[in-house]
Amino acid sequence: MNNPSKYRLYKFRFGYALLLGSIFMSACTNHKADDGHQHEQNSKTAKPAEASHEEAAPTIATLTAAQIKSVGITYGTVEQKELTATIKANGNLKVPNNNKANATSLYGGVIRAINVQIGSYVRKGQVIATIANPQFIQLQEEYLTIGSKITFAAQELTRQQELHEGNAGAKKNLQNADAELKALRTRKASLQQQIQLMGINPASISNSNLKSALVVTSPIDGTISDVFAKIGSYVDVSSPVAEIVDNSQLHLDLNVFEKDLPLIKVGQIIHFTLTNNPTKEYDATVFSIGTAFENDSKTIPIHCKVQGNKNGLIDGMNITGIVSLNNATGPAVPDAALVSADGKDYIFVITDKAAEAHSEAEATEHKHEEGVQHDHEQETAGNVNFEKIEIVKGVSNMGYTAITFINDIPPNAKIVTKGAFFINAKLSNTGEHAH
Repeated sequence: MNNPSKYRLYKFRFGYALLLGSIFMSACTNHKADDGHQHEQNSKTAKPAEASHEEAAPTIATLTAAQIKSVGITYGTVEQKELTATIKANGNLKVPNNNKANATSLYGGVIRAINVQIGSYVRKGQVIATIANPQFIQLQEEYLTIGSKITFAAQELTRQQELHEGNAGAKKNLQNADAELKALRTRKASLQQQIQLMGINPASISNSNLKSALVVTSPIDGTISDVFAKIGSYVDVSSPVAEIVDNSQLHLDLNVFEKDLPLIKVGQIIHFTLTNNPTKEYDATVFSIGTAFENDSKTIPIHCKVQGNKNGLIDGMNITGIVSLNNATGPAVPDAALVSADGKDYIFVITDKAAEAHSEAEATEHKHEEGVQHDHEQETAGNVNFEKIEIVKGVSNMGYTAITFINDIPPNAKIVTKGAFFINAKLSNTGEHAH
């Protein structure tokens, strides 16, 4: 340390080291401050983004009249259905024999004309066909001539009575005259009945009004289910001309298994559909329960009377039925009215609520894309708003599903019964676009 030059060298190095240390500490402090400020700015910027992700999904969709028409959206209401405690069974439709009839002729003849065809509705007494036979004329001829014979026989009986009273005639002749008159009157009564059965009024018969053709009429009201004869064919009592069926008394025969028989009671309601056309539902009521097994199927026939409109139902059609075991009913909707999303089930209800507003960026994008034409479409009347309502599904039968509402809806509210999938897809796209 006695050397001044060495002392100055040590002093310079120590000062330089202090200077470098102070510069390094300053740089670290500034870097931390900058990082903290930048992190704070990033946090502030991120908060709106997080908030946008926490927004509730849209529940109201708006469709134009053109969209509703093109997709085929239909409306309905929540119905009350017996979908709990039921038995499913198969069967067929039948018309009782006392509601079926054959149009026949009591006299043989050749078919001259047929006035109906399969599917024609006829009234009782309506002409089905006409037949011709020379025998018809012979019966009418005999009926006309027997009147003259009766007049002559009556005169002969009177003459024999006068002779017998004057002891101028034999009693045997009087008895013969009396028997002859009675036989002629009996024959006339028989001919009269036969002619009436032919559909001819005996009082209208005259020498100038003999009928060579008879009419075959319908014995009941109903629909022609089959025509057996054709023009020129010969028919008699054993050859029916046509079959008539009265569907007004149409019955439903269900085939129920033995294990389910104790659950069936007279008066229960049956909901059924045609096996080949399950789109429409019909109703029937149990009126009789069979007491024997049906052939080898080990099922018991349950007889039911079809209620309400029977249009489209024909004897022999196969059906699928649901037997209601109690009178408990509950709200139900068609299966096509239900949609599922995120593990939940929904229906769509027509509402006056407005759809959720789009974000500013989305509105700007729509404006740039569609311009004036888009504004004009928004002003067009006919738009409908649909609200997505959460429900809980129950059992499903006959194309309907029982539902329970999470929140009540207005009574008699209109719901979407067809096309709900399209509305849900549009609502989902709207939600994704808003994000």
